[in-house]
Amino acid sequence: MSDSHDNVPLIKKAVDYFNKKNVEAVFHAGDFISPFCAKEFKNLTSSFIGVFGNNDGERKMWYENLNGWGKISEGMAEETIGGVRFLVMHEPRNLEALAKSGKYDVIVFGHTHRPEHRKIGQTLLVNPGECGGWLTGRAGVAVLETPALKLDFVTLS
Repeated sequence: MSDSHDNVPLIKKAVDYFNKKNVEAVFHAGDFISPFCAKEFKNLTSSFIGVFGNNDGERKMWYENLNGWGKISEGMAEETIGGVRFLVMHEPRNLEALAKSGKYDVIVFGHTHRPEHRKIGQTLLVNPGECGGWLTGRAGVAVLETPALKLDFVTLS
């Protein structure tokens, strides 16, 4: 998921969806906005890995609100789940070079608010679109089934 932009009702909807699907991990590619949203993410039954986006403020408070639950990083986060190597980032900078490095199986990014997926070499690039729905009017997330890398875009509103 990405770009939730303080839309608490849709964050709750996404969390409920992920919990019902029993996902193993939720990646958030940035632009949460305010740290009060952290309490909604704590309702996840899966692990949580996020990165800050260009609009995120009060980062110290984000760390305090998560208080050891989940991971949130500046810039980029790397994670391996079920043998699949992920890179999570907000702004889609250097995507081609990162994909061609061969270091990642999947790169998750946000910022554009538009769902997107494509491959560069063997690396799958995924932008889940915006969870908040403010810019496009379409709120959604993406679910990736591993190890097959089967991708589904899910509309929340």
